[in-house]
Amino acid sequence: MATQASPEAEQTENQAVETSTSAPLRSIRDIVKDLSKPPAQKHLRKRRQGGKEITYLAWHDAVKYLDHYAPGWCYEVRRIDSIAGKVILTVRLSIPALEGIIYREATGQEDETLDSYGDSTSNAESMSLRRAAAKFGLGIGLYDQ
Repeated sequence: MATQASPEAEQTENQAVETSTSAPLRSIRDIVKDLSKPPAQKHLRKRRQGGKEITYLAWHDAVKYLDHYAPGWCYEVRRIDSIAGKVILTVRLSIPALEGIIYREATGQEDETLDSYGDSTSNAESMSLRRAAAKFGLGIGLYDQ
């Protein structure tokens, strides 16, 4: 199963972003600089995965950082695929900046027969949103651990 946004829908989405932000536009360089600051310790969570403990930023905290440093941001699910027992989501995160609408895409995946917290689609969406945000610098240092 796969879904894809049409160019017309994408144009409408971008226009909505441009008109929805009331904050003055900033340079993407400044936005990335701010998003690249280490997240506050109180926003970091830990979990065991693959036999080791990982530190991560929850999706709802990532949203708060984006709201603060990149007002007017938006994202859309670009594709949903089912491959070899996994659901794979591709999302596009768009940030309005002085240079125009800047976007990054990322994927997230989860086993379709999930036996842990949440459901496979929402977990894959959370992962893809956080990965796309990391491409703008948010929590990027967490991936070095």
